[in-house]
Amino acid sequence: MNNAANIVTDDAYEFLSVERPVAAPLYQTSLFTYPSVDALRQGIKDESLTHLYSRGNNPTVEQVEDRIAALEGGEQAKLFSAGVSAIASSILSCVKQNDHIVCSNDSYVWAQYISSTYLSRFGVSVTFVDATDLEAVEKAIQKNTKVLYLESPGSMQLRVQNLPRLAALAKAYKLTSIVDNTWATPLYQNPLAMGIDLVVHSASKYLGGHSDVIGGVVVGSKALVGRIFKTEFLPIGHVPDPFQAWLIQRGMRTLHVRLPFHYASALKVCDYLYDSNKIAKVNYPMHPKSPWYSLASEQMTGGSGLLSLEVKSKDVQKIEEAVDRLKMFRIGVSWGGYESLVFPTLVSSPNNPSLIRLHIGLEDPKSLISDLDQAFSVL
Repeated sequence: MNNAANIVTDDAYEFLSVERPVAAPLYQTSLFTYPSVDALRQGIKDESLTHLYSRGNNPTVEQVEDRIAALEGGEQAKLFSAGVSAIASSILSCVKQNDHIVCSNDSYVWAQYISSTYLSRFGVSVTFVDATDLEAVEKAIQKNTKVLYLESPGSMQLRVQNLPRLAALAKAYKLTSIVDNTWATPLYQNPLAMGIDLVVHSASKYLGGHSDVIGGVVVGSKALVGRIFKTEFLPIGHVPDPFQAWLIQRGMRTLHVRLPFHYASALKVCDYLYDSNKIAKVNYPMHPKSPWYSLASEQMTGGSGLLSLEVKSKDVQKIEEAVDRLKMFRIGVSWGGYESLVFPTLVSSPNNPSLIRLHIGLEDPKSLISDLDQAFSVL
């Protein structure tokens, strides 16, 4: 009798492998087998170069890594289970006990947590600094400093850091420079070309682009990314699932179409915000009225959909009411997908309740502006 489990044979898989699918194949497998003991012996020598076990390498994951590396202009990329995993592994690969980190005070809150609270348990210290101030950055460097961690544009305030000069400063002091490039994406900014050593991304944002996947990536030279693979990724196991990688790759196929729309819509929303008598400040570096526009235009060729603003009102109850009145902007913590989002910082930073972050999605910008206008009418 034929067993249904034996219908798909090795020959069938060989046949499938010569097909030309429009969508990339998904290798949803935990391990790979070898035709002989000697082949296994060779495969186990260096997991960075072989397919042995999907905790190390997987063809679907590798294809995504190759594409991100090419976009970012790097020699190699490594995909992680989350953006914070890519950040943590990049920093951890460069420090040991009694080392020191200089970290931008405008960076992602979890990058700051890793650099301070987490690494303090292992005798690593940190100095937070305004990375837009080159003199302040240089003063913060100590004899035991090993890492300069940056994010440009920075989280929340979206201030722009002079990446070429900061990269040169890091090289002068023999530091490894790391930049979070999630906001601009590889489409609009390439820090490696400016002299930065490593670039990290939250692939959950614009690379994935559909609010349905978590992921992170680090890009750089083969030497640096290879070290991260062997010292942090493989032992700790920040492993991206093949389907997770497949979703990121799916999103990347439309990045060059989605991001210009986010950018154009964000500029229109900024025009409205600059003209509104309810708004005290607009933070979007690629708008001509931004104080960061000149430097941003030198380093980036476009912008994304993320911006922040400060309302004139200090009345927390009124600000909450305004946010709750929004119909098209959903209240949430992330960004980068189709849907427009709002994050009122008063829920996590009560010292500045007037600061509100907006992600401008792919809806009609006129409708988004109308929604903001009716919501802000209560302020």
